[in-house]
Amino acid sequence: MKNAEISARRDTAISRGVGMQTQIYVARASGSEVWDVEGNRYIDFAAGIAVVNTGHCHPRVMEAVREQTEVFTHTCHQVLPYENYIRLAERLNDRVPGDFAKKTVFVTTGAEAVENAIKIARAATGRPAVIAFGGGFHGRTFMGMSLTGKVAPYKQNFGAMMPDVYHVPFPIELHGTTTEDALDGIGKLFKTDLDPARVAAIILEPVQGEGGFYPAPGDLMRGLRALCDTHGIVLIADEIQTGFARTGHLFAMEGYDVAPDLTTMAKGLAGGLPLAAVTGHAEIMDAAQPGGLGGTYGGNPLGIAAAHAVLDVIDDENLCSRATELGSRLKQRLNEIRERVPEMIDVRGPGFMIAAEFNTADGKAPNPDFANGVRAEALKRGLVLLTCGVYGNVIRFLAPLTIPDAVFAEALDILEASIDAVKGA
Repeated sequence: MKNAEISARRDTAISRGVGMQTQIYVARASGSEVWDVEGNRYIDFAAGIAVVNTGHCHPRVMEAVREQTEVFTHTCHQVLPYENYIRLAERLNDRVPGDFAKKTVFVTTGAEAVENAIKIARAATGRPAVIAFGGGFHGRTFMGMSLTGKVAPYKQNFGAMMPDVYHVPFPIELHGTTTEDALDGIGKLFKTDLDPARVAAIILEPVQGEGGFYPAPGDLMRGLRALCDTHGIVLIADEIQTGFARTGHLFAMEGYDVAPDLTTMAKGLAGGLPLAAVTGHAEIMDAAQPGGLGGTYGGNPLGIAAAHAVLDVIDDENLCSRATELGSRLKQRLNEIRERVPEMIDVRGPGFMIAAEFNTADGKAPNPDFANGVRAEALKRGLVLLTCGVYGNVIRFLAPLTIPDAVFAEALDILEASIDAVKGA
């Protein structure tokens, strides 16, 4: 088979609404490398968008899944429950930030986790409204895309969004928006459009993912925590992309001196199998009536088994420390390149959740062409990269945390050569 032949079949069989960043059709994957149907090898700096943080087909994860397939693959926990579901909830309750009693519910996708977090917050407070941030990404369901602070492509042509969702600016120092601007935006909402007594929740990503890998400042988190405490609002941390060692902590909120009330997670939780969760204050989590939460596939036994193995691998292989080490090396290399490439205006991110942002050479406008050019050039040379950002001018780096040093060094050389090629074009 050839990639082009499969791509032609895709065009006639799959909705064009499913976007594609490459036309590389994978035949197999291992660790930080993938091979396509034509036998070409690629270094994966996408990791399924921060899903296989422990690497493709980690032996311990695969063994845990294999063992589970030999006993049962599905019963629906709401019908015939199983102990490892309870045990994983206990582990997450212990590890999610917050010095208070916690409970957990398992679902299938990140968007589903966000949906359930909003349901729980509304049930706990008896209030309808939710505040989110410009540039944030929270999924493609109707509540998810209503919360998402980016129109194209997520909200285009889908009609009216969910009611009682409000957006305020996210602090980005590079773009001249401060924490004071963000908190003032909420204050103005409370004065002109929204009674704080109607607000169920404020939701944000500790590091914006699709929005451009902008970390939330510490003073923003403290300000939101104080605001939520004052008005009885539930603070939700969307850790779907930041979770499971990616930022140098198991959860990014460990890097702040305040804790959220609810935490959503998915992606890296089960090493490539679909599993998501909401964990939070026990009394808030218990606000929904029995039957109000859950789903047929929520907490599927295979995903649960994989997640146990993922947590073990993160701990046993010190992947939080590894993320910090890899991120430091990547930022050092990018900053060296930046000295001769004025289009690269910023290098940022905690742990191994790193991004480089590109503007025009005069620094006056976003430069998505440069970012996409680097992505395309790197792909030709065997390195898979992803772009992101409201303007599409950011390259995000999400390689598996288990990437070997030799492969990592090879990838950095490809990255530098790709940037130089686009700069010289």
